[in-house]
Amino acid sequence: MQPLSDSLSHTLADNSVVCLMAPTASGKTALAYELYDTGRYELISVDSALIYRDMNIGTAKPTSAELQRYPHHLVNIIDPMQSYSVAEFVTDVAGLIDDCHQNGKIPLLVGGTMMYYMALLDGLSPVPDSDDSVRAQVEQWRQAEGISVLYDYLSKVDTITHQRLKPNDTQRITRAVEVYLQTEIPISDWQRKPKRALAHNPKQQWHALTVMPDRAWLHDRIAQRLDIMWQEELVAEVIGLLERYPLTPNMPSMRCVGYRQVLEYLVHTDHPIFEQPHLNKALFYAAFEQFDETNARQGQQNNTPKQTVHPLTPNSQTEALACHQMQNKALYATRQLAKRQYTWLRKLIQLPSLLSESSILSETFDDVNNTVNSNMNNKIMLQSFTTMTQARDYLF
Repeated sequence: MQPLSDSLSHTLADNSVVCLMAPTASGKTALAYELYDTGRYELISVDSALIYRDMNIGTAKPTSAELQRYPHHLVNIIDPMQSYSVAEFVTDVAGLIDDCHQNGKIPLLVGGTMMYYMALLDGLSPVPDSDDSVRAQVEQWRQAEGISVLYDYLSKVDTITHQRLKPNDTQRITRAVEVYLQTEIPISDWQRKPKRALAHNPKQQWHALTVMPDRAWLHDRIAQRLDIMWQEELVAEVIGLLERYPLTPNMPSMRCVGYRQVLEYLVHTDHPIFEQPHLNKALFYAAFEQFDETNARQGQQNNTPKQTVHPLTPNSQTEALACHQMQNKALYATRQLAKRQYTWLRKLIQLPSLLSESSILSETFDDVNNTVNSNMNNKIMLQSFTTMTQARDYLF
C-alpha cells in the first residue's frame, strides 16, 4: 500500500485551508512549527489570548525568537485593555487566507479558541458590531447599578436570552443589552437569522482536524505547563500589566485563565499595586468580594493557609505557601477550560455541514487513503484523531 504521507502530500490542494483544533497543552504549537518548516504553510493563530501584547507567560505565547522564526498572524495585535470581537476575527482571517493563497502557501489555523473555529466553520449570525458609545453607556450603567439590573432589563426586552443566560454571565448580558439598545432588536432575533461561514467558500478546500487526547495525559501536560508559568513568574507579569495599563477586572484580557486567579490572589493579599492612580481599586475588590470559601477550607486542610505576603519574593517559603491556593485554582480553571474545549470539539464534529464529509480516526490508519480520496470533492473535510501524532501523519 502507498505510504500515507505520499498520498496526502498530493491531496492537500493549493487552495486548502487547514484547521488544527485541539485543547490547551496538547502539542498544537510543536506540530505547527514542524509544518511551517516544510515551507508549505503560513500560521494563523486561533487564540483569543495570544492577541494581547505583553501577555506572554500566562498565555503560553511563543517567545520572540520563536515568533521571528515561525511568524504567526493575529498574535500581539491589540493591547490588554482593548477588545477584539469574533466578527473582527472572521474578517481578519478571510483576508489572511486570501493573502496566504496568493503567496502560494496553505493557511494553517492553529489554536484552542473553539468559538472562533465555530464561527469559521458554521458561520456567524449577522449581529451588528458594538457601537463604542453604546458600549460605554452600558458599562457605566453596569458599574453604577450592578449586573443584576441589566439582567432584569433583559427579561423585559429579550426573554429568550434572559432565560438562556445565568445571572452572573456579565459579558453576555452586557452584550445582549448593547445590541438591543443599539438596534431595538433582541439579540435572540439576530441569532435566528441565516449564518454565513468562510468554510463554505466553494473556491477553497477546508480541512477540519480535531485532536482529542486522553484526559489523564492532558491533565499531566496542563500541570507541567502551569509549573513552568509559575517558575517564569506569572505573578510578576500580571503586576507589570497592572502597572502599565489602565485595566479593569471585567476586561476580556483579565478574564483569561491564569490571569484571573493571579488577580484574585493580589486582591486578597491586598497588594499595593492597586494604589496606582490609573487603576480603580474598588472595581478589583468588588470583582472578588465573593471569596471562594470552599477552596479556602481545602487550602487549610492541605496545611497551606492564606497568607498576606508580597508576591515579588518567588523564592521564599512563605510566598510559596501563599501561592499554593492560587496555583490550585489556576490548575482547576485550566482543566475546566480543557473540558469546555472537548465539549466544543464534539459540537463541531456534529455540525450538519461536516457530518457527511467526516472520518473519525482512532489508533489505526487502515482506511485513511480511501477516506481521503473519496472525500476530496467535498466542501469541508473533517478528520478526528486521539493523538497529535496521527494529525501529523495526516498532514505530512
